[in-house]
Formats: sequence, C-alpha cells, structure tokens
Amino acid sequence: MGWLFIAPFLIVFLTFSIYPVIRTLYLSFTDYSGFNIPTWVGLSNYSRVLKDKLFWEAFGNTLKIWGVNIVLQLGIAFLLTIVFSDIKYKMKGLGIFRALFYLPNLIAATSVAFLFKTLLDWKFGSVNQILTGLGITETAIDWLGTPVLLRTVVGVIGAWMWFGNSFIMLMAGVQGINGDYFEAASIDGAGRWKIFYSITLPLLKPILLYVAITSLIGGLQIFDIPYLVSLGQQKMTRSVNTAVMHLYNMAFKNRQIGYAGALAFILFFIIAGCSVAVYRLMYSKKEEE
Repeated sequence: MGWLFIAPFLIVFLTFSIYPVIRTLYLSFTDYSGFNIPTWVGLSNYSRVLKDKLFWEAFGNTLKIWGVNIVLQLGIAFLLTIVFSDIKYKMKGLGIFRALFYLPNLIAATSVAFLFKTLLDWKFGSVNQILTGLGITETAIDWLGTPVLLRTVVGVIGAWMWFGNSFIMLMAGVQGINGDYFEAASIDGAGRWKIFYSITLPLLKPILLYVAITSLIGGLQIFDIPYLVSLGQQKMTRSVNTAVMHLYNMAFKNRQIGYAGALAFILFFIIAGCSVAVYRLMYSKKEEE
C-alpha cells in the first residue's frame, strides 16, 4: 500500500526529473541534432567545451553579472536584517515589509525586463529624463547600449528581484536565535554592531550558507533577464551572453543538442565545485570537528 500511495509522485519524478537527466547525459556523448539518429562520439563534446572560447566568455559574463547581483542582494538583505532585528529600534510591521520586499520576486521576468527596458530607454526613458532634468548628467546615458552598463543593469535587476527572498531567510534565522543573548549583550553595554558581529552573524551562518549557495546556483544559471533585456539588440547580446544562454543557442538555434548536453554537465560540475568551495570557506575543518 505504501508503494501505491507514493506511485504518483514517483512516476512524475522519474518521468520529468530523472529521465531527462539520464537522457541528456547519454546525448552528451553523441552527435545529435534532434532529427538524426544519435551517433556515439565519446568525449569529443566535452573536449570541445573546454576549447570553446564563446562558452568561457559567456561564463565570464555570468560571473560579472552574478558579482553585481550577489553584492547588492546580500548587502541590502543584511542591512535590512540589522535594522529590523535591532532591539533598540523595535521596528513594527515586519509582516508588511516582508510582503513588500518579496513582491518583486512574484512579478514575471518578462514584465520586469519590459519595465526596466522602458525606464532605461536611451531617448525616452524616465531615468535619463530625471537625471538630465536634475542636472546630474548633461547627456542621456545609453544604459542598454554599453556592455559594462548593460551587465550592471542585469545584475541590479536580479538583486532587486531576489533581495526580499534573502531578507526573509535571514530574518527567519534571526528570529530563531534566543532573545536572551541580545538582551544580555545589551545589558553588558555592547553596541548594535558588536551584537551583530559577535552574536547574530555567527549564529546566522547556517542560513547564510544556504542563501549564499542558492544565490550562487541561481546566479550561474541566469537566463531569462539577460535574454529578455538584450532581445532585439543583436550588438549587445554578446555582452550579456550567459552560460545558459550559450547552451540555449547551441541546443535550439544551432541544433547541436549533443554538444548542449555536454555544456549542461560541464556547467553542473562547475556549480557543484563552486558550491563546495563556498561551503569550505564558511565552515572550516575545526568548526566541523
């Protein structure tokens, strides 16, 4: 009876999760375009990935975008956590702020991309009109037509969408800490920064590790925002061409599905290695013992 009850989940999980992974692994060792019979080519696809300059350029773009994203995302989330967890401030209405901060995460990526493309338009965008109207800049800034600025914009959009999620995670961790620690430290004369660095931050390490690794995984898989923001701008596509965008182009535009499978597994190993490195940085061997 137990197997009967879990059968629906197992069928769906095996069909839509496990089978695609196994199928992709098999195709990564073949020359397959989607229309021909897969031809076994061994490790040649993986060897090609290691020599693919476009892939490593795309991976570099991914790291640049993720760098802007993670600094802003965790920075804002940490700042808000400090403010809302400070017993001296005693901020009220946390539930309302949680909903407001998390709201950008609920908006569809297509709507977010269209919104920022409209706001940052070179000629008619509201941002340039405000900057020139206030005299901050003399000429309009081509936000979406300059490679460095475009990557920065994509990173900022990602941070805006996800800082609320990180804030909720960190606040949940703070609320799980015994309040007696904060009260005792406050009575002993410890300042808010001393309390944060000596009590809050060390006890938040498990939650911080989760946020850091999930942000890393999501950041290295970014696709929708850079794809939509650069849509229709062929000259700028390469500057925000991420690793997953390169994989998508190889699979669905160039019809090199076998090679795209190898790209997917190389990216998987890179993400797994980076996740382990982040874990090792945050948890030393002495702490584990």
